[in-house]
Amino acid sequence: MARKPGKKMQAARKLVEVRVYKLGEAAELLKKAHHTKFNESVELAINLGVDPKHSDQVVRGTVALPNGLGKSVRVLVIASGEKVREAMDAGADYAGGDDMVQKIVEGWTDYEAVIATPDMMKSAGKLGKVLGPRGLMPNPKTGTVTFEVAKAIKEIKAGKVEFRVDKAGIVHCAIGKIQFDAAKLAENAQAVIAAVTKAKPAAAKGKYIKKITLTSTMGPGVTIDLVDVETAIAAAA
Repeated sequence: MARKPGKKMQAARKLVEVRVYKLGEAAELLKKAHHTKFNESVELAINLGVDPKHSDQVVRGTVALPNGLGKSVRVLVIASGEKVREAMDAGADYAGGDDMVQKIVEGWTDYEAVIATPDMMKSAGKLGKVLGPRGLMPNPKTGTVTFEVAKAIKEIKAGKVEFRVDKAGIVHCAIGKIQFDAAKLAENAQAVIAAVTKAKPAAAKGKYIKKITLTSTMGPGVTIDLVDVETAIAAAA
């Protein structure tokens, strides 16, 4: 039996009208509906007209959030030799070689981003089944397989996030914290939507972006006005 939402959650949901909202409006509404004591994460859910079962319709990429994520991202670097020291000097939370790979195989999960140097991909390749489902597998296309570890660490710490469509055809991507200004949340959201739009596969047919929802960890979902978003992306192009 489904648990009935609490009074505060019910009150928050009542604030959301049955209509679409511009990004700025939606961010303001989420902040107004915020009813918990902790600084909730804010996330975009973008429903796409793709079939991820086909490799030529997988949508993935990275985007640098203009206003960061509002949290410190724990970065793990899988490297060898001097690159381990370089990674730690550049601000990595953890760095190592086969020892780190073994820790992950054994169930260690205390990291939120993973970078690997190309020479370590033979070892890191064993982690596909563990890191893949979490969207953390290093990949050259997203800049997380590189010898430029210092640069990659700096970008991730500054708010570079990775997105990938899930099996249901939805991209989930964190865009900040509920205590951000509404304008900054909207700016981050716009950057993610623009990046997902740019990543449209050539094989995708019909309407690409079907629905966008802005939500917080414990807050209601707010449906975004697609026409307004598309107009803003076209104006910025």
